[in-house]
Amino acid sequence: MKVGVIGTGNMGTILSEALIDGNAITPSEVIVVNRTKAKAEMLKHKYEDIVVADRISDVVKKSNLIFLCVKPNEFYSLIQENQSYFKKDQCLVSITSPIQTAWLEKTLPCSCIRIIPSITNRAFSGVTLFTFGKLSDQKWQDKLIDMFSHISVPIQIKEEITRISSDIVSCGPAFFSYITRRFIEAAVTETLIDRETATKLAEEMLIGLGELLNKGFYSLPALEEKVCVKGGITGEGIKVLEKELDGVFEKVLQATHAKFNEEVEILKKDFTV
Repeated sequence: MKVGVIGTGNMGTILSEALIDGNAITPSEVIVVNRTKAKAEMLKHKYEDIVVADRISDVVKKSNLIFLCVKPNEFYSLIQENQSYFKKDQCLVSITSPIQTAWLEKTLPCSCIRIIPSITNRAFSGVTLFTFGKLSDQKWQDKLIDMFSHISVPIQIKEEITRISSDIVSCGPAFFSYITRRFIEAAVTETLIDRETATKLAEEMLIGLGELLNKGFYSLPALEEKVCVKGGITGEGIKVLEKELDGVFEKVLQATHAKFNEEVEILKKDFTV
C-alpha cells in the first residue's frame, strides 16, 4: 500500500511521524508533498525511504490512501485541480473538522473519511476522531481503525458533535498547556520558586495525573475529592477557581463554535454549488 500525505505542516508531520514510529506504516510506503518542498524534505532526512513528490497530482496518482493535511480554505481548489486523478478504489482522509465527508463524496469517486488527530497521538496516546462517509468502503474503515489503533484510541463520532469533540481532543492539549503555563508564571511571580523548577514540577504533575487516570486509580471527580480535603489548603484554592472560572469554559466553547460555524458557512458555498 502507498500512503500519500499532502501537506507537511505541523499536523501533517506529526501524523506521519506517529504512524511510522508506531509501526502502523513503513517509511517506504509514504509519499509526501508540500508547497514548500524543504518542509517535505525534512521528513525524508528523518526517514530516508520516504519519497518526496514534486506535484500533488503525483501523490494522488501513486497512492492508495491519501491524507489531506492542508488548511480548510485550500481544500476545494486543491481537489478541483486534481479531481481527475482520483480513483474509486482509493481513500481520501481529511484531518480538518469543518470539511464534511458528504461534501467530499459529492466531489470525488473514492472513499472519503474524516479523521481528526491530536498532538497526543505523537506519544501513541489520546484519541483520534472518525467520521465515515456514507459511501466509504468498509475495507477502508477497518484498515484505518487498525492503523490508528497503533497510535491512539479511535472513536467514531456523529457530525453534530464534531466541534465539541475536536475542542476536547485536538484543542484541549493547547488549552490545558496554556492554563499550566499561567499557573507556572503565577508561581514564579508570587513566590520564591524559579521558573525551571516550577516548570519541572508542573510537567511531572501532569504526567503523574495522566498515569493515575490511565491506570484507572481514580476518576476526575474522585481524584479531586481525594486531594481536596475539607477545610484544607487545596480547598481554598478550589474556592478561587470556582469563583474566577465561572463561565470561562463556556465562553471558550462559544468562541470555538462561532469560528467553526463561520468557516463551515464559507466552505459550504464552494462544495455545494
